[in-house]
Amino acid sequence: MKTISKNLFVMALLLISASILGQVVEPVDKNKIANGGYDLVAYFTDNAAVKGKKEFTQELNGVKYQFASQEHKNLFKNDPEKYLPVCDGYCAWGVAEKGKKVPVNPETFKVIDNKLYLFFNGDFNGAPFNTLPEWNKNEQNLLTQLPVKWAKLKK
Repeated sequence: MKTISKNLFVMALLLISASILGQVVEPVDKNKIANGGYDLVAYFTDNAAVKGKKEFTQELNGVKYQFASQEHKNLFKNDPEKYLPVCDGYCAWGVAEKGKKVPVNPETFKVIDNKLYLFFNGDFNGAPFNTLPEWNKNEQNLLTQLPVKWAKLKK
């Protein structure tokens, strides 16, 4: 009985940890869905990470973007460049600080000068690691580094 209780406790702890750390996603998954299905427009209009719905999908250059509402889908459709994240959806800190393409947690973001920046926030070498606080410590310098390093990585 103690073994079952321990196993249930460990499983509950893992589930809680996973929900706290959130998901880490590639900018486009194997089904060609961008940003883990999160609504790019909501970052700007709601200042929140909002999961999109399949019925509000807009395709652009072979990639599917999902939105929480028809209104958000229309806003994106009319001006997609306004809502697309910098670095094609890779972690802004990873690009600027490390010069690497790093996946992101779509719930960890920042809008700066009307541009969307996404960040890694998840398990790294067995410990939680959120790159947004690291970005905030040195934001001005990283904003300067970002376009230079992204130009090299983008090739």
